[in-house]
Amino acid sequence: MDWLINLFTSNSVAHSVLILGLTIAIGLLLGRIKFGSISLGITWVLFVGIVLSHFGLGIDAEICHFIKEFGLILFVYSIGLQVGPGFFSSLKEGGITLNSLAILVVLLGCITCYVIHRITGEELTTMIGVLSGAVTNTPGLGAAQQTISDTISDPEMAKQTTNHLASAYALAYPLGVVGIILSMLLMRYIFRIKFDREKTLAERSNAPKTVRIDLKVSNIGIVGKRIDEIASITRSKFVVSRMIRDGKQQIAAADTALQQGDILRVVISSRDVELVQSLIGESIQIDDKEWQTSASHLEKRRILVTKSGINGKHIGDLHIRESYNVTITRVVRAGIELVATYELRLQIGDVVVVVGRKNDLDQVAAILGNSVRRLDHPNLLPIFIGIFLGVVLGSIPIMLPGVPLPVKLGLAGGPLIVAILVGRYGPNYKLVTFTTNSANMMIREIGISLFLAAVGLGAGEGFASAFADGGYWWILYGVIITMLPLIITGIVARKVFKIDYFSIMGLMSGAMTDPPALAYANSVSSNERAAVAYATVYPLTMFLRIFTAQILTLIALS
Repeated sequence: MDWLINLFTSNSVAHSVLILGLTIAIGLLLGRIKFGSISLGITWVLFVGIVLSHFGLGIDAEICHFIKEFGLILFVYSIGLQVGPGFFSSLKEGGITLNSLAILVVLLGCITCYVIHRITGEELTTMIGVLSGAVTNTPGLGAAQQTISDTISDPEMAKQTTNHLASAYALAYPLGVVGIILSMLLMRYIFRIKFDREKTLAERSNAPKTVRIDLKVSNIGIVGKRIDEIASITRSKFVVSRMIRDGKQQIAAADTALQQGDILRVVISSRDVELVQSLIGESIQIDDKEWQTSASHLEKRRILVTKSGINGKHIGDLHIRESYNVTITRVVRAGIELVATYELRLQIGDVVVVVGRKNDLDQVAAILGNSVRRLDHPNLLPIFIGIFLGVVLGSIPIMLPGVPLPVKLGLAGGPLIVAILVGRYGPNYKLVTFTTNSANMMIREIGISLFLAAVGLGAGEGFASAFADGGYWWILYGVIITMLPLIITGIVARKVFKIDYFSIMGLMSGAMTDPPALAYANSVSSNERAAVAYATVYPLTMFLRIFTAQILTLIALS
């Protein structure tokens, strides 16, 4: 039995792996516990690490530091890679207002943190830990700890400061999750929200999305004009998937000249519907079954892009319509539907919606790949290239006016920005950036589990004494930092911008980068508004949380 005792008490690599595995396993089991509809989820890993290290089951400091930083990099990089393809389009389509409100939440949280520091005399470094826990942002904590390690030359002092920071984070975190949900409930009470009325408001305020309409050519002024000429006149992006002329269905090409009475099936952004309809003619209702009759010989199919040679190519460069008499109408990417214009670049993992005859569709499927098996093979090259570039970017010192020391994006901010850029622009340079949702989630969960376990195992030694020495006040400070910015911003969103309640819940969850709060919002919402708002503000908020944590830390240490 000596070998077993030695395994738990030694300072070996095997001991470190053993304790990490035990910490994460117990934390994940406890994460299944729910209090009503609220769960702390994976954050239990942090608390288990604190308890184990409090009773002497810690790991080597150098190993702990490496695991913490590497786990953080995996976590933020996987997030950036997933949201990258739709990030910039979300900014264009109604995301500016939501992101502006998210910025307001972040700034108000920082101001509240600093004001409490000035009023109470609590150390600012401690308040940064409280802030990170109150806004449930783990990468912000990691960025602050890294800044402390880079700035304080005395390793022992740096260790004590970072552990104190983690203790404050751990004490503030649980009520941070609860406080977000309480803020949602308070907003519902203040504005006397009725869900039926909110559904109507949400429908009126929907951000642009891809829709399908049927139009009958009745404007004499466009008779004889080609479809691409009409697109040029309206400056709108749309695709005519097929048309009915003289009772027969056919594929419509860009150079097809329109005739009086033609019926067009148009795929278009919702914001351009009225403009295009006013130019072409009246909107009519044609049942889908009529378009899909056997007499038409046309069918619709969803084809998966899996051939590496297609990655990064414009749709127009493939000459699909001209060569195969097949129309690509839509492209589904990262859950977002895009109008399949000629200038749109395809990416591995895209799902294209095509219309044509069966034999022609079979040929197009062979060109694009349409092999699910190919996507099962992981593409590790862009991940590690991106991590390398992210670490380089995160290490560049940036001098800001009024800040005594240079600011760095750090091991959280650098990889996050690079991941978003790689996810969006990588295919333009033949990088295959696609990862399945399950693979991305696996990387993300492994990363955050390693990070939280390492933080907990490093912080447990002084956790109990920190609480006894006044740490219970941190819980109160955390509740204030959580709820005050959310309530103020929620009132502004409702009164000034007339945003529906479902989107406000998503905004609150995303501005706090908090999945449990989003889960609650989805449970009371019957539509996707909360999830869309969350995804819209999450990337920018994550970056700002990391950046502001570093700025506050540098101010505290100056």
